[in-house]
Amino acid sequence: MRGLLRAAAVLALLALGMLPYGHEASAATFQVAMKGYAFSPASLSVPAGSTVTWTNYDTAPHDVKTTSGPLSIHSPMLNKGQSWSFTFTTAGAYGYVCTVHPDMTAGITVRAAAPAPTPAAPTQHEHTQPSTSQRQHSTMPGMTTSRSPAATRAGSSPSPTASQAAVPQTAPSPQVSQAAQSAATQAAASTARPLDPLLVLAGLVAGVAVLCLLLVGSRAAASTPRGGEEGV
Repeated sequence: MRGLLRAAAVLALLALGMLPYGHEASAATFQVAMKGYAFSPASLSVPAGSTVTWTNYDTAPHDVKTTSGPLSIHSPMLNKGQSWSFTFTTAGAYGYVCTVHPDMTAGITVRAAAPAPTPAAPTQHEHTQPSTSQRQHSTMPGMTTSRSPAATRAGSSPSPTASQAAVPQTAPSPQVSQAAQSAATQAAASTARPLDPLLVLAGLVAGVAVLCLLLVGSRAAASTPRGGEEGV
């Protein structure tokens, strides 16, 4: 039993030792080694939200400073054995360098996170229950509850002849309408135009003159003797 446990422990240590630098240590953590005056790996691709950790294995100090990319980052100076981590949340291509050793250059590509699938909305089915009268008609033998489209239309819309017969239509006579229009026109003209005072005065004078002529004629006829009386 102890021999099996020792063999399993040795295999686990060998597997860990075979992992190269820069491989994913966990689901969202990546390692970059500063070793031999170079970044290893020099090119790395990670999904958005991942954390990258730089570890210095050289005796000389190193740092991380971006030269391009959506964000600007700059780590503190790292001595031998020190590490520094940064979480990339913005997708894009980042280029960085060690400011102490400009020949140490590398790059990181941050991929956008895949959108979460949207669950499909469940379809709703409407179930209508028949009324009591419909259930009774459907259960009675020899009777059906379906109605023809013609009967439905006939029951829903009234007959045009019945509606026309209920409301009598009378057309006015053309002569009556013309007479009414002319009378209305004359009345409007008489009310619109006032009487001329000169015309009224001329009418009065003419009336007085006619009366005077009638009076003179009646007097002349009364003063003239009759022919019978002169012969007597």
